[in-house]
Amino acid sequence: MCSPASPPSLATDPSDETGAVPAAIEPGVSNGSDGSNGSDGSDGAYRLPTAEEIAAVRDLLRREGQLTDAHRVAYLGLLDPRRGPAADRAPAARRFRVFTLNSADGTAADLVVDQTADRVESVTALDTAETGELPVMEQEFARVEEILAADTDWRAAIAKRGLELAKVRVAPLSAGFYDYPEERGTRILRGLAFYQEHETDSAWAHPIDGLVAYVDVVRGRATRVLDSAVVPVPQEHGNYTDPSLTGEPRTTQRPISITQPEGPSFTVTDGNHVEWERWSLDVGFDMREGLVLHNISFDDKAPDGDVRRRRILNRASIAEMVVPYGDPSPVRNWQNYFDTGEYLIGSCANSLELGCDCLGEITYLSPVIADNFGNPRTIRNGICLHEEDWSILAKHSDLWSGVEYTRRNRRLVISFFTTVGNYDYGFYWYLYLDGTIEFEAKATGIVFTSAQPDGDYPYSSELAPGLGAPFHQHLFGARLEFALDGGPGRVVEEEAVRLPLGPDNPRGNAFTRKHTVLRRESEAVRDTSMETGRTWLVQNPESINRLGAPVGYKLHPEGNPTLLADPGSSVAQRAAFATRALWVTPYDESQKYPTGDFVNQHPGGAGLPEWTAADRSIDGEDLVLWHTFGLTHYPRVEDWPIMPVDATGFKLRPEGFFDRSPVLDVPAPATAHCASTPGAGAAGESGAGQCGCDSQG
Repeated sequence: MCSPASPPSLATDPSDETGAVPAAIEPGVSNGSDGSNGSDGSDGAYRLPTAEEIAAVRDLLRREGQLTDAHRVAYLGLLDPRRGPAADRAPAARRFRVFTLNSADGTAADLVVDQTADRVESVTALDTAETGELPVMEQEFARVEEILAADTDWRAAIAKRGLELAKVRVAPLSAGFYDYPEERGTRILRGLAFYQEHETDSAWAHPIDGLVAYVDVVRGRATRVLDSAVVPVPQEHGNYTDPSLTGEPRTTQRPISITQPEGPSFTVTDGNHVEWERWSLDVGFDMREGLVLHNISFDDKAPDGDVRRRRILNRASIAEMVVPYGDPSPVRNWQNYFDTGEYLIGSCANSLELGCDCLGEITYLSPVIADNFGNPRTIRNGICLHEEDWSILAKHSDLWSGVEYTRRNRRLVISFFTTVGNYDYGFYWYLYLDGTIEFEAKATGIVFTSAQPDGDYPYSSELAPGLGAPFHQHLFGARLEFALDGGPGRVVEEEAVRLPLGPDNPRGNAFTRKHTVLRRESEAVRDTSMETGRTWLVQNPESINRLGAPVGYKLHPEGNPTLLADPGSSVAQRAAFATRALWVTPYDESQKYPTGDFVNQHPGGAGLPEWTAADRSIDGEDLVLWHTFGLTHYPRVEDWPIMPVDATGFKLRPEGFFDRSPVLDVPAPATAHCASTPGAGAAGESGAGQCGCDSQG
């Protein structure tokens, strides 16, 4: 259910209200100082795919008979360079993975193409009754409404409700897996209907409840139309730009201008290699995962000026996302959507607007993906890069030395926004001066609506008269390939321990911590514990800091609920990754998605539960951490008619990775930025009109 925005025109007016002119960088184009694509990407192995490469893959598949007029491309993405000694010695080939669907008969294939060598490396025919179906394709979205508009039972159901068929909108929804015999091995979408009174009306305000259809999009027919009850359609509109709801716009907001007269502190070379404040990384983009960060490294500077580039993560992405709904009514008890594996959130990415989506001195990257015919499609300004002031980094006024010390923090923001049907999601990666890495998902848009039953219905919230919104979750699965100092990893679980009164704790004030090494996959399937403040520390036992301890980075979870559906439910089988907060596996290039490769209509059990059943060693191996986090959403009245952002995420913080604070060389703030507001302090008062960031007593 992608709703990609139209590509915006690039703002070039220096008088733009943000005070900044964006830089737009196409794949393969540099911005800033000369530089290579990093120590691991100097041969361009991690550069963003270009339109020319995608067209070359398409043309090769056509020549080989793998892409005929009947075929559609469900996915096309760049594979990561192979690892290992041979790969280190040879220039990395540009290899692409492609999923194709024959729209005439529904047959599917999984192909690998070596674009560098101009050859098809492998072709795997898929039995989708066993493997699951390929992702939902954009061209299928409109098919559901078209098919139902011609279906006798559907037309009768709409007529019975006294509604005009031309005003009925049908949301094309992934089917899940419920083992209906007629759904095995064919592509099914389910349809829930909404009523749109006029062209700009928000149809989400008018759900047509009591009615659902199951549609075979290959054969072009409805397999089932379930009409359980005629339910009144909520009448109050939800048009969030209508003056009858907004009233007069506020006039109290004064401009906030963010300017960097000397330009941003980061550089972008080779189209996607970023250097900023000792950080180095390659920004990737995939039509399934969206943003992918490669080769995340930090330049560790010793007091004598010696600099060492140190790897932290080989790859970081949000590899899956599922939205399970909690309403058991027969019309919607099947509702759960894998926005990454089924809908390909990267392909639904928005083109971003300066001053609206991104504010300040902005650099845009415009990734190129493939459409359903294999043609290159550029997402203009799809990725936003900028830096932000982030309040205080460190501060102290010392009683004895008289030193008053203040340093300001800033962070690099790498983000994109995507629209999947009713919801919009922002994916934000933050890098901080002190070595912290943070991810934040921002959920907004419009909640999925229903008619609200009379009485105290325990599975949805009433948002407006007769309008409900079922309870649901937004659960994300991060995939983090750790490579601290380029070496192997070990995971240590850390928990707080309260100690009882006793001879060693006579006043009862003592507490400590407990460390548990997770040595095998079975030991590393873990939940959070807010009571004990449970965190997970990744260490490299072969890299030791100056105090003799292994270097490490710690995963700090939020601790929100994981999947709330019953363990025996279909969604729990298919979204097993979301039932636990942590999984750890040894690196395997074929194990990329926590739900397996083909989650659409898959019965479940693929991905993490299948891989970890081998119970492999994870002590001293190249490790992948899989972290589940998310929101449990009981919609509020305040979430209607458009939802203010709600956010969730996690942090990775250095824990013994450095020998001391890595921010001691951050300069004091310039006093020009410390001017006080008139009236805030009288002349001569402490802090009036000056910083005093480095004053001595």
